[in-house]
Amino acid sequence: MSSMFGKPRTSSERPPQSPLPECNVAILGCRGAGKSALTVKFLTKRFISEYDPSLEDTYSSEELVDQQPVLLKVMDTADQDGPGNCERYLCWASAFLVVYSIDNRQSFEGCQRYLEVLALHARGCQRRCPVLLLGNKLDMEQYRQVPSAEGMSLASRFGCLFHEVSACQDFSRVQHVFHEAVREVRRQAECNPPVRPLFISEERPCPPVATPVVLPTHHSLATCTFNTLSTVNYKEIPSVAQAKLVTVKSSRAQSKRKAPTLTLLKGFKIF
Repeated sequence: MSSMFGKPRTSSERPPQSPLPECNVAILGCRGAGKSALTVKFLTKRFISEYDPSLEDTYSSEELVDQQPVLLKVMDTADQDGPGNCERYLCWASAFLVVYSIDNRQSFEGCQRYLEVLALHARGCQRRCPVLLLGNKLDMEQYRQVPSAEGMSLASRFGCLFHEVSACQDFSRVQHVFHEAVREVRRQAECNPPVRPLFISEERPCPPVATPVVLPTHHSLATCTFNTLSTVNYKEIPSVAQAKLVTVKSSRAQSKRKAPTLTLLKGFKIF
């Protein structure tokens, strides 16, 4: 499919000292739902109706989302009969677009299996990847088999966003969906900022006399006594086998800050 439309600029055009933050989006759905058409429309603003359904590839484009650049990587998957060999995109993607065709109920029923796989994957991993349910081929409204309300209901059931678009018509709506995936990834990063390494204070030899600090009993809790040490040494947290009874000091100030936002700048050449 690479020969059908323009390729993105190579990373060598950008100074190596300032890499762009990345956002990986996997497009999932049954054969014929229009995944490749949506990918090409977003990357080139062109509509191409016929593709080899067995081809799968990943494309990159520099985008500008909310005035902030980001390197958006799009994996156009080629599952033939529903979810299969899912690990290749489950461990790679930051967000998922699950696509069905509004004029094909079978594709709508097939996308439910993808949503179930993603929900099961979310329960077993620590990070949550945003999912957007996308009804494609809005231009085929007269042949619609899946009402909008049904799509919204399915999206609500799995806790994902819902949009309807047409790959052959309005580019801005297609672009909005991909940019919305980037925004959702940013929001998720703000809610779950990376945790900084913990640092601890380790005991050092000190005079035998220590000042006892007694905590008063409160709500039927037993009285606890701690000895304050006059000398502490900070180092990275040791392994479990080496750890002593120490005072943990952790900075959580970053949780009140906004995480670094992703950034994109369009750079495609059409041949």
